Amino acid sequence: MLQFLFRRLAVLIPTFVGVSIIAFAFIRLLPGDPVQMMAGERVISPERHAELSQQLGFDRPIVVQYLDYLGGIVTGDFGNSIVTKRPVLSEFLALFPATLELSICAILLAVIIGVPLGIIAAVKRGSWFDQGVMGVALVGYSMPIFWWGLLLIIFFSGVLQLTPVSGRISLMYFFPPVTGFMLIDSLLSGQSGAFKSALSHLILPTVVLATIPLAVIARQTRSAMLEVLSEDYVRTARAKGLPPRRVIGLHALRNALIPVVTTIGLQIGVLMAGAILTETIFSWPGIGKWMVDSVFRRDYTVVQGGLLLIAIIIMVVNLLVDVLYGLINPRIRY
Repeated sequence: MLQFLFRRLAVLIPTFVGVSIIAFAFIRLLPGDPVQMMAGERVISPERHAELSQQLGFDRPIVVQYLDYLGGIVTGDFGNSIVTKRPVLSEFLALFPATLELSICAILLAVIIGVPLGIIAAVKRGSWFDQGVMGVALVGYSMPIFWWGLLLIIFFSGVLQLTPVSGRISLMYFFPPVTGFMLIDSLLSGQSGAFKSALSHLILPTVVLATIPLAVIARQTRSAMLEVLSEDYVRTARAKGLPPRRVIGLHALRNALIPVVTTIGLQIGVLMAGAILTETIFSWPGIGKWMVDSVFRRDYTVVQGGLLLIAIIIMVVNLLVDVLYGLINPRIRY
């Protein structure tokens, strides 16, 4: 198992270097002048512009700038925001719990609903239930996040007035963050109605963000279960007279989990991409909205560091998925 883990860790090193090069080069292709953004609306002289460029290291060769940036990343220095002057890492860590809370709720909703629907659809292959689930999954996968989010806001917030439009909790509640997760912090605060308010603010963003992963997980679970249910060992288990629940739950589902786990792991990247749109639509104060605001403000250091930090999170999740493979099916380790 350790050799399996070390092999996976070794793959992450060139992946990380490649992602850092892409993020570093991508930011340099964006229009705008970071030095001028630091000056704001003031007009600076060419001499002052050259001085600021030298302070920021923009006057050095691009390769030297990248190596300095990579060396800073190794020590945990992702640079400082051009606008706020605060370290990028500290801003990311302050906002990440909001995105993490939303992503966890979304993936849990997608798994809790998507996996059982996929299993039942596979068992009832060709039935109206199977066709209905796959049809709805196709619609959910094809639905644009920004359109779906606005539609839910209009219906549930505007027409029915059941859920709030934006934010994480009502402005009438205020308490210091303990964990960064609003649901937990609202419970710890002891304020009456705080948890209900936090939960009501979380419902619509969770549904919007979970729609595409739910559709993908349901379709993949159905496909994996159909393939496993046709195997000889499943037919043998049925011929022995084992209960259908035992055949499906123990023999079929466990062997169908590997592609499903793969799909769930890949959906983390989808969640991060979807969080950018979802957080912007619902004014959710997470890293997605932070990245969008930084693009509009031409805060290149934040965009560069945010891209790399998100990529690191996705790589770590993929590593955990690989380790989970080895636990589900030991043959994969070899």
